[in-house]
Amino acid sequence: METTAAPVFLGDLSLALGGEASSVEESAADGLLLSDAAALREAGFERHHRALPGTSGLDLARCAVSRLGEAAASIDALVYVTCLPQSGNVAPPGLYAGSRDVKHLMDFPASRLQAERGWDDALVVGLNQQACAGLLGSLRVAASLLRSEPDLERALCVTADRFPEGALYEQAYNVMSDGATACIVSRRPAGFRLVASWGLTNGALACVSDEEAAGTFFGYACQVVEGTLARAGLRPCELDWLVPQNMNRRALEVLARLLQLEPERVLVPSLGDVGHLVCGDNLENLSRSVDAGRIQPGETVLLLMVGYGLNWQALLLERI
Repeated sequence: METTAAPVFLGDLSLALGGEASSVEESAADGLLLSDAAALREAGFERHHRALPGTSGLDLARCAVSRLGEAAASIDALVYVTCLPQSGNVAPPGLYAGSRDVKHLMDFPASRLQAERGWDDALVVGLNQQACAGLLGSLRVAASLLRSEPDLERALCVTADRFPEGALYEQAYNVMSDGATACIVSRRPAGFRLVASWGLTNGALACVSDEEAAGTFFGYACQVVEGTLARAGLRPCELDWLVPQNMNRRALEVLARLLQLEPERVLVPSLGDVGHLVCGDNLENLSRSVDAGRIQPGETVLLLMVGYGLNWQALLLERI
């Protein structure tokens, strides 16, 4: 399972959720969901989190980064991920409409965060066209930067999104939450070693219906899982743990069977109380699984995420 690339590690995980938590029954009654609340609860969703009025995606990112403490005191690169285009610009919408000056469309949260934290020498990279797969994309970018540029030692990956006011909080039968995640990718052995990564994009499916998105999930997900594991010389049945995004638990059981994995090896501890946190829920599932003692040193973990575009990405880790 050894790779020839220089070793890179993932650690120091943090989460910040929107400040208002609602049950699926409450949000259904408020017209924020498309599916029946009972069906969503049967799928595993119990509640979700929405940002309070006046809270931006950048505010959520600030909170997630602050919870890293000293781990984020000094970094060499910042990879900032947004899924929703609105989350990638912090300027009030009226500024461009009034001035017609496009600089108001480029008030980037990554630049704001860099300046506020004093990371004056940090390389800043923004990702915004991988939808929910953006976190795994950011980890791949961060690992590639560290492996290709000897002067870079530590990269901070941040994901942050909040839905626009009045938006529906359901996508492809998943209950969504506003929130942010942050983690450190570094050369220092800690947490998890990044073993292999791979992904697929089928742009022809960019605007599919919810039914079409669900229908394409299993075939591509299996292909990406198998392809990622093959890069490490493993078969799915040899994988210790699968840590996917939060989605219908019945669909995850089907996926486990297709991959010849026991259902108990699929870890989604935040499914009920977080829902689908846009880019970040499988990172939260990883963090909770570690805290619960489920993942032991030497065991392999595969993170899997699907996003509109349509993008499928997977990242294989080994607990050290």
